[in-house]
Amino acid sequence: MSDTAMKEKMEKLEDYILEHKEQKGALIPVLHETQELFGYIPEEAQKMISELLHIPAAEIFGVATFYSRFTLTPKGKHTISVCLGTACYVKNAKGVIEKLEQELNVKTGDTTEDGKFTFVATRCLGCCGLAPVMTIDEDVYGKLVPDDIPNILKKY
Repeated sequence: MSDTAMKEKMEKLEDYILEHKEQKGALIPVLHETQELFGYIPEEAQKMISELLHIPAAEIFGVATFYSRFTLTPKGKHTISVCLGTACYVKNAKGVIEKLEQELNVKTGDTTEDGKFTFVATRCLGCCGLAPVMTIDEDVYGKLVPDDIPNILKKY
């Protein structure tokens, strides 16, 4: 993100905080707004929130890491989720994960250098009959074998 874009987003965040700072329980809405603006909750924004809402930085960090909706690191344009539920695990989800790590050159939980993909493992996607399953954003891919991965990634 350019310095200009970061500055503009920080100004918007400041305006939002000042509008809501007297509101009881303002932290969660402010964190939601921060996530919307930046795509994650950067350290600079946490410092601003702390100063303007008079909340210790440790408390902001605690809330931001407690709720899965919030992230402290930038996310990719696309999110890849691979199911590790029992049915998927038994049907070689591990092989699918290894192939994704190889193709994307990242570990599970990371974002590619180009910012295109964030790759996460999940517990259950609710598609056990299609095991092993992965999603890319809202698209579902089932009955996967590791060799399917390169062609699927090419679509994105």
